[in-house]
Amino acid sequence: MITVSRATVEVLAALLIERSWLLATAESCTGGLVAAELTALAGASAWFDHSVVSYSYEAKEHFLGVKALTLASDGAVSAICVAEMVNGLLRNSTVDAGIAISGIAGPDGGTPDKPVGTVWFAFAKKGAETVCVCRYFSGDRQAIRNQACAFAIDYCYYYLVKVVAS
Repeated sequence: MITVSRATVEVLAALLIERSWLLATAESCTGGLVAAELTALAGASAWFDHSVVSYSYEAKEHFLGVKALTLASDGAVSAICVAEMVNGLLRNSTVDAGIAISGIAGPDGGTPDKPVGTVWFAFAKKGAETVCVCRYFSGDRQAIRNQACAFAIDYCYYYLVKVVAS
């Protein structure tokens, strides 16, 4: 079960509408869950534009402009990768703000440096600082994905109000 607050989505939507901003997402481990939660709100087309689910390295490179060198040296679950994902999302579209997510939802794929539950996020607004955040979630695959989805939406609101506005 996703623990996204409907009220948070509504407040985020109101903020985006008030500022005439469009939002998009670039999702890997969440597989479109963030876009699904955002577009569950009626009228989302007024503030939500699109989502790119880029699960493979090739998709990250082709659709979002992530550098092959980034993927080879840092991997997909890294600050630099999600920063390139979100900035590629903004560069290649007319949206104003974006969220990027890449992580290890498990049950396999974890390493000592990047255990299962490691998720990187990037938040960006055209003309503002890109912010990358790492979180470690626990539980099974679906629990990790749900927690990542909820965090992305909550932090997006914080980012747009506190970081962009300041």
